Amino acid sequence: MREVTLVERLTALDASFLYLEEPGTPMHVGAVLVLECPSGTLDHDALIELVRTRLPLVPRYRQKVLEVPGHLANPAWVDDPDFDLTYHVRRSALPRPGTEEQLLDLVARLTARPLDLSRPLWEMYLVEGLAGDRTAVVTKTHPALVDGLGAIDIGQVILDPDPDAGSAPTDSGEWRPRRPPGSAALVWEAVEEYLQRPSAVLETARTAAGDLRATATRWAGVAGGLVAAVARTAVSPAPTSPLNAPIGRQRRVAVARASLDDLRTVRKAHGGTVNDVLLTSVTGALREWLLSRGEPVVGSTSIRALVPVSVRAEEDGAANEVRSFLVDLPVGEPNSRVRLARISFAMRGLAPSGQSVGADTLSALSGFAPPTLHALGARAASGLSRRLFNLVVTNVPGPQVPLYAGSARMVEVYPVVPLVRGQGLAIGLTSYDGTVYFGLNADRDSVSDVDVLADLIEQEIAYLVEASS
Repeated sequence: MREVTLVERLTALDASFLYLEEPGTPMHVGAVLVLECPSGTLDHDALIELVRTRLPLVPRYRQKVLEVPGHLANPAWVDDPDFDLTYHVRRSALPRPGTEEQLLDLVARLTARPLDLSRPLWEMYLVEGLAGDRTAVVTKTHPALVDGLGAIDIGQVILDPDPDAGSAPTDSGEWRPRRPPGSAALVWEAVEEYLQRPSAVLETARTAAGDLRATATRWAGVAGGLVAAVARTAVSPAPTSPLNAPIGRQRRVAVARASLDDLRTVRKAHGGTVNDVLLTSVTGALREWLLSRGEPVVGSTSIRALVPVSVRAEEDGAANEVRSFLVDLPVGEPNSRVRLARISFAMRGLAPSGQSVGADTLSALSGFAPPTLHALGARAASGLSRRLFNLVVTNVPGPQVPLYAGSARMVEVYPVVPLVRGQGLAIGLTSYDGTVYFGLNADRDSVSDVDVLADLIEQEIAYLVEASS
């Protein structure tokens, strides 16, 4: 019996992640990179060439998912013999001079479109016409592509700290796809796998049948640390919130910004961490947003957030540590400084009580890689009961030095975290070069005023800074 398989299979977790995706809730993770492009230094042809030279660094991005007949085994990764880079790297434009509002409307429309599951699961759009000699690159990547500690996102691959690095190609030769196995070979592989590991085939059958109990069991087995954390944190269902409602297929996207120096000023004056300050700004904004909608807000009102957090290790050169928490945000508290104190106390209280999840568990859970921590939030939200939390807030600390796509400098970067069924808002935060960038992805109907919420986040940060002076 052969030891080497013909194909590389998706893990049971990634397979279930694909099976549970619905047309109205595409699970790809997005990013909006805003670049300074004087004299058109990054046009469509240049971006295609840049991506072409970097594809050897991410071979998965030229592979597609191939189903096994009869769902006898998990789907397989195979080279796409018809891979067309120009299909994945597309071109769009705004009427000059393009505004941020126009860009975000385009991003919302792109975010709402599911990826084509018959092709490699990523897309990239060059958006020309932004005011101020700027260009945007919008990326969409399915979390299944990032399935290991060594995996990296396509958006990270095109960025360098050196503006001249783009001129150095990394492709050593013409790519030649391996011929995908036929149906008979796929079935034979599944039979061999059954003979070697009968339990794996039973697991696949349950996944293919859409057995949600089996999926929950698989999550419990892979992410026992997270399930234990949830059991200790969420002793009761999440509070009732307008954020939890049936959602449609269309999206709205809004953004906000905050200076890292301002956040550190608040932290120094009132204690806690920068992440505590960020959560406090979100909490205050949610409070004012609820009031603006005429929602009842009393002293005990709260909103529960699922918060995966990347924490830099204290030892130099050590890998980042990742922890995930369920945090009740005190939106009923009218005083911003008291909100910060309560959130800081809650976050300090979670770690010593064993309610945090270590990096190893989250790696198994999400296929974690630093540039795709936002995918972790989506995967954790997809795998847990929606009754346990109201929204996802992911925070990714990024590089504090300028990065370049070719010779074009990236000046802003906004994450777009996908929505899960029944949840109308997801918030992603990324710090880069002295600024924290908020990306808010919302259901177009149930959270139609997400731009108001983004403005309120910036106002809340301004209040906190003023109270710290």
